[in-house]
Amino acid sequence: MSFFLGIDGGGTKTSCIVGDETAVLGTGTGAGSNVVRVGAQHAREAFRDAITQACAAAKISSSQIERTCAGVAGGARPEIAAWVRAELTELVAGEIAIVGDMEIAHEAAFGGGAGVVVIAGTGSIAYGRNEAGETARAGGWGFAISDEGSGHWIGRYAISGVLRAYDETGSGGLLLKDIMDSWHLATREQLVVAANASPAPDFAGLVPAVLSAADAGDTTARDVLALAGAELGKLAEIVVGRLFNTSAAPVATAGGIFDHSPLVRRVFFENLRAKYPKIVEHPDSESPVNGALAMARKGNRR
Repeated sequence: MSFFLGIDGGGTKTSCIVGDETAVLGTGTGAGSNVVRVGAQHAREAFRDAITQACAAAKISSSQIERTCAGVAGGARPEIAAWVRAELTELVAGEIAIVGDMEIAHEAAFGGGAGVVVIAGTGSIAYGRNEAGETARAGGWGFAISDEGSGHWIGRYAISGVLRAYDETGSGGLLLKDIMDSWHLATREQLVVAANASPAPDFAGLVPAVLSAADAGDTTARDVLALAGAELGKLAEIVVGRLFNTSAAPVATAGGIFDHSPLVRRVFFENLRAKYPKIVEHPDSESPVNGALAMARKGNRR
């Protein structure tokens, strides 16, 4: 029997799954392992925790792993791939493949077939492959200049929105209170200092506050989420246009923002269909970590 390992290394959570040729044998989770965001030590610990849990659940040793596929943000960059591979070499045996997180999400959704997947978690990106095997991507260039519609983007725009609302009306509404509660701040002035701190604060951690305020009817929160859906729709439009033109391209979504905000998802598909009416909403796909396991099983056959 052969054992395979799939890893989804996100900015907030690291998921790990162990399987044999046909079945899932164990899973594990750790903290975020995006080394650019969390640093080498935290990323290293997250990988170790997730792998240890998954192997223990599967009742195997990590030395028994035949192949590993890790999908990580920035995995297409040689320096990121080299660092992750070096770390995983210390933790597991066998072959190790490092790919971008968008590739494992695409595999989970389409199993190697044609389609476009848009990921919105801590970061965001759109990625697609057509029937000819051509690929294209849009977004995902980092939180400081890109990652439109992501958790980081939503948190940052939420603070901008409540401060603009305060400028206009003298009140930031429910969302301002929820944001300050989330960051344990007492005054608006403290919020301004915290939001402008360096390194950048955890804007993605404000997403639950934005979702809660939106559910309670806060206009600013709902506007931010709707704008996130529209921005993610633009990323999808770029990839659909480059790979499929006006054909009936299947489009899938992945990530916590889509999972937890029906408003983002609705606006995303409405805007995308306004430009490409023939796109097909792909049914909910498996978690990206399952795509990593599938790619580990395929090895060089993928």
